[in-house]
Amino acid sequence: MADAAESHGGGNEPQRVLEFYSGIGGMRYSLIRAGVKAQVVEAFEINDRANDVYEHNFGHRPYQGNIQCLTAADLDGYGADAWLLSPPCQPYTRQGLQKDTGDARAFSFLQILELMPFLLKPPSLLFVENVVGFETSDTHAKLIEILDRTNFVTQEFILSPLQFGIPYSRPRYFCLVSVVFYVIKETAGAILYALGYDHLIAKRKPYSFVNEIWNRQLIQSPGPLYEHFDTAFIEDDLSQEDRHKLLQSCQPIESFLELKNPSNNIEAESATLGKGDDNVCDSLQQYYVPLSLVERWGSAMDVVYPDSKRCCCFTKSYYRYVKGTGSLLATVQPEKRDKASLKEQCLRYFTPREVANIHSFPEDFKFPDHISLKQRYALLGNSLSIAVVAPLLQYLFANPHSILLV
Repeated sequence: MADAAESHGGGNEPQRVLEFYSGIGGMRYSLIRAGVKAQVVEAFEINDRANDVYEHNFGHRPYQGNIQCLTAADLDGYGADAWLLSPPCQPYTRQGLQKDTGDARAFSFLQILELMPFLLKPPSLLFVENVVGFETSDTHAKLIEILDRTNFVTQEFILSPLQFGIPYSRPRYFCLVSVVFYVIKETAGAILYALGYDHLIAKRKPYSFVNEIWNRQLIQSPGPLYEHFDTAFIEDDLSQEDRHKLLQSCQPIESFLELKNPSNNIEAESATLGKGDDNVCDSLQQYYVPLSLVERWGSAMDVVYPDSKRCCCFTKSYYRYVKGTGSLLATVQPEKRDKASLKEQCLRYFTPREVANIHSFPEDFKFPDHISLKQRYALLGNSLSIAVVAPLLQYLFANPHSILLV
């Protein structure tokens, strides 16, 4: 597969990357945006529709077999320097059953972790993304225990696109992992070799975090990434003043829309939308919320406006349900923004392209024509925020060499 980018990463050779749970390619787009000199040697994804989208955009179809069937030898065979993982979040979501390690959807990730002590060519870097709540799970405890045992160090983050100027409330957990690199002294190395433990002699690329003071900590600020950020982020705990300051730093929703409609001309909006590549989106009418749903669920809807600086997280059930699945856009400005006037505001769903924009997917990202509207929303709801992941990957791959003699 082609190099992801030509910039950071050090050395002349590109970093060899494995992309687990690749979805529609959000992690790979993040790698490209980060400017990391990398080659994705393989991607793994079980969802057939997601693989159609990935192949459509990158020209390579991810491996679609069961990850649980991979062996240590299989993983060693890729010779990867870094693993990027975005395992299923359902075992840890607040809305789910929170079965954690008992959920079958967690088994493949647990299997990968269990293989790590047996690798002869382990990666030097790992990146894990999941929902907030993962950090208190048994799976997380298992992850940290195995990483400690296999000479890795972590820096963990909980970050939201709001902290990166994107008007999108989607806090997520991220675990950045770097090897603790040992250089075995000559005498010790000879002993290990004679005893048949030569695989323990360091064969990985040397890395350490740029800001090692954050090792083994959970950080809720982009501070290590951008020095001018100096406050932690827990949206519900922010003071009114800090919350206002945070939101004011974000772009307005209008910047992410497929079209601008300042005159409230709905017919013009409908005629304009869908002139792009998405044949499914040939009319705006299919995006308007029926008045019957507004009457029934209006009090539970999150409604935003073109000048709003925040919208709620879009889930995979967006467009199928109106409650708790993502924000709706008011296309007519009311005299007073309140629930009583919702029926006059001509509410509509954000289009798939607009949801992709809010997730910071590039303009050249496309869906194949055969992917249905509901499938597009579901695939986007399972994706990630490139605006957040890209600087994290840039920080992870920019690690300077750090050598520890033993």
